[in-house]
Amino acid sequence: MTAERKPITLPRLLDMHAKGEKIAMLTCYDATFAHLQDEAGVDVMLIGDSLGNVLHGAESTVAVSLDSMLYHTRSVARGNRHAWIVADLPFDSYHVSKEEAWRNAAQLFKLGAHMVKLEGGGWVNETVRFLTERGIPVCGHLGFTPQTVVSLGGFKVQGRGDTGAALLKRHALELQEAGAQMLVLEMVPSAVAKEVTESLRIPVIGIGAGLGCSGQVLVLHDMLGISHGRSPRFVRNFMEGSASIQQAVRRYVDEVKAGTFPVDAIHGFQ
Repeated sequence: MTAERKPITLPRLLDMHAKGEKIAMLTCYDATFAHLQDEAGVDVMLIGDSLGNVLHGAESTVAVSLDSMLYHTRSVARGNRHAWIVADLPFDSYHVSKEEAWRNAAQLFKLGAHMVKLEGGGWVNETVRFLTERGIPVCGHLGFTPQTVVSLGGFKVQGRGDTGAALLKRHALELQEAGAQMLVLEMVPSAVAKEVTESLRIPVIGIGAGLGCSGQVLVLHDMLGISHGRSPRFVRNFMEGSASIQQAVRRYVDEVKAGTFPVDAIHGFQ
């Protein structure tokens, strides 16, 4: 399959979005899984700071260091040939100044990232504009933002009610106007996520945000059913009924592309 695949570029992702082709994203943290996901047709590999939870055993992503993100970015890049690579800017790596964000994003780029992701709306717009004007593509992240789980009061759905939905929509539009070329919406009511997706020119990738987004992302360990504790409601275990990890990842890609995952009534928030 990879012999015939063309590398995923930013123009190609934007073209996929414009044509209504769903985008399949998965988290990835090492070279072996990067090669496997590439073979399975994953469009976008996200080196998420979720590695703090699934690899380091931490309770949140806050403790993840830039050094950890650099290490795993280099590892994933070595195993990948065709997918677009997005790397998270971890907590405390872009909060002080836009210049600090640039220095840290540039390090991730030197090791193979194609885009960086940062969380929040409003205050991050200046940083997004600063990075994109200097050639570093940016993915925003709204809704439930794991780096601020303490201030949010736990793992709670965001964007509910007229006020919450209006704020989410405003932040999404502001991120787009600041230069963000992609957006992740996490744990957002499906109707609100659909409205946001339809209002933007850029791809919106959902996680617990319903079927109306431009694509989907899951944490690799969650979709393989190997995470500790109770799985979030929006997760589906693709290892069930699969003969191998490779087949499970292919099934995930196929169902995202076909628009059969997620099922809003089961895997989304109404």
